[in-house]
Amino acid sequence: MSDIDILVTIGIFAAVILLIAFDRLDMAVAALLGVSVLIALGLLDGDDLDSIIATAGGPLSLLFGGMVVARVLARTGVFDWVGERYLHATGGSGRRFLLLLVVLVAPLCAFLPNATTVILVAPIIVAVARALKVDFVGPLIVTAIISNSAGMLTLVGDPATFLVGSAIGLSFGDYLRTVSLGGLLAVLVVVPLLPRLLPDVWASRVPLGAEAPHPSTITRPAFVYLSLAVLLIMITLFLIGETLPTRIVPPAVAIIGATLALLVVYGVRVEPVDNVLRDIDWKTLIFLAAIFALVQAFTKTGLLQGFSLQLYDWFGTELTLVALLLLAGIGMLSALLANIPVVAAALIMTQGYLVAAEVVPEVAMASGFTDWPAATLPVFVAMMFGATLGGNATVIGASANIVAAGICEKEGQRVTFIRFARYGVPLMLVQLAVGALYVLALSLVLD
Repeated sequence: MSDIDILVTIGIFAAVILLIAFDRLDMAVAALLGVSVLIALGLLDGDDLDSIIATAGGPLSLLFGGMVVARVLARTGVFDWVGERYLHATGGSGRRFLLLLVVLVAPLCAFLPNATTVILVAPIIVAVARALKVDFVGPLIVTAIISNSAGMLTLVGDPATFLVGSAIGLSFGDYLRTVSLGGLLAVLVVVPLLPRLLPDVWASRVPLGAEAPHPSTITRPAFVYLSLAVLLIMITLFLIGETLPTRIVPPAVAIIGATLALLVVYGVRVEPVDNVLRDIDWKTLIFLAAIFALVQAFTKTGLLQGFSLQLYDWFGTELTLVALLLLAGIGMLSALLANIPVVAAALIMTQGYLVAAEVVPEVAMASGFTDWPAATLPVFVAMMFGATLGGNATVIGASANIVAAGICEKEGQRVTFIRFARYGVPLMLVQLAVGALYVLALSLVLD
């Protein structure tokens, strides 16, 4: 690319972000407009499609599969049943409502993609908030943030984390041993901040009398059992799929889960399959695909490769310092962009730096390389913290945030960039600080 092409690409990239940040254009339309301009100017072409598909295919498959399974589970009535018991468990207390929110969301995100979890629990959160006579927007935003944070509990909980882990050949078990504790800490630090972020909800108290809903009954038990069996199969394959002879990776597991869920819907005849597919959050998937295309154009500028060499000139082989810089830098970028494509681009830069620093051979730039020295692990863990937790800051930072905002809008409340940031930015800063401490501790253990 010429210098003019580079400047034009950066300008288009920045314009898309500003249009979204200042709420001048729908986020999906803004991202697609940016991609269209890049194509019209010849800055993106057919040859880039393979790279975009290779990078975006896995995360988008995880999200799509999770959305289908979540949509089918929602139809069973199981989550209505859970919601009624959740409301009774609060005893009318806003404080219990928020604390139980953490307990409800975090375990689900250990095995389901975070956006999927938000889709599943959002109706519960909205219904309980209304019963307690509090605004549901704040709790739903916090739900998205908790789901992103808890996504670090396992390799498959967050697409951004999965991208990094799969790129370095980190197994599900290795992830549990090296990263999961950091994910747990990221979830726990949310709890003491809840009274400050949601003071009105925290202090609310509503007596639950006879008007509280009576427990519902399951009318289609066969449908429920089959749907839960699909979820169990999906979780089991997430855990052991990569150890099987056929090596079923998480994105493939998500597609298998979606297929089985649709097969159940078709077999039980509870509703047309068309209805399920129509209700998928296509807007979020399209937005993320467009952002991946924008990042591909940015990658073509060569700036990432240049920054790889610059990192080596500045820090040499001081991997811990580089890890902390990446944590902060990726965290800030993930607050302004969707974290999944940000971490995909940052992987290229980081691998280039490690090659320049002669920590790994040049073959490490090729896909499928897994022979990473233990000393490099804190660098990649820092990328996971930066992308996953940095995405908590803004409405476009993570797919779960976009989903939560979309649900709020359907319920009559619009979530702007600024409104989300009021909750997200303080939590992100605290979580990144905790992440930095964890990366430092991990560096000391592996040193």
